Amino acid sequence: MPVDIQITKNNLDIKAAMAWAASGNSGCVNIFIGRVRPSANERVVRYLEFEVYSNMAQKELEKITNTAIKSWNIDKLLVHHREGKVDAGEIPVIIAVSASHRRDAIEACQYVINTLKTTVPIWKKEVFEGGEEWVSAHP
Repeated sequence: MPVDIQITKNNLDIKAAMAWAASGNSGCVNIFIGRVRPSANERVVRYLEFEVYSNMAQKELEKITNTAIKSWNIDKLLVHHREGKVDAGEIPVIIAVSASHRRDAIEACQYVINTLKTTVPIWKKEVFEGGEEWVSAHP
């Protein structure tokens, strides 16, 4: 089964991710697109800074995708995540899952993003007008 995992400093391409996941005979593509909110906690957000422990992150993403493949009947699975500075309004993460049936695609996509957020060593610093703080530090 085709899997596409990328951790990159480059902008993520929603159309290319969708085209890759949709190619083939699947009846459904479920896509999660994470976006940097322009405000949080009543503050104007300028950007997020993502720090990634690359080798471990890659291994964790492989574990997550392998579990998804074993747990759902899916055709393709894409996980792209940015590292470095991501401005408000930009896309730091895309998950795309194709399957014959929507339930498998939706459940697998939800599993991947929820597990990524709790197990993959990616740390997020929020830079807002007047300051900055680490808002997420998992593992």
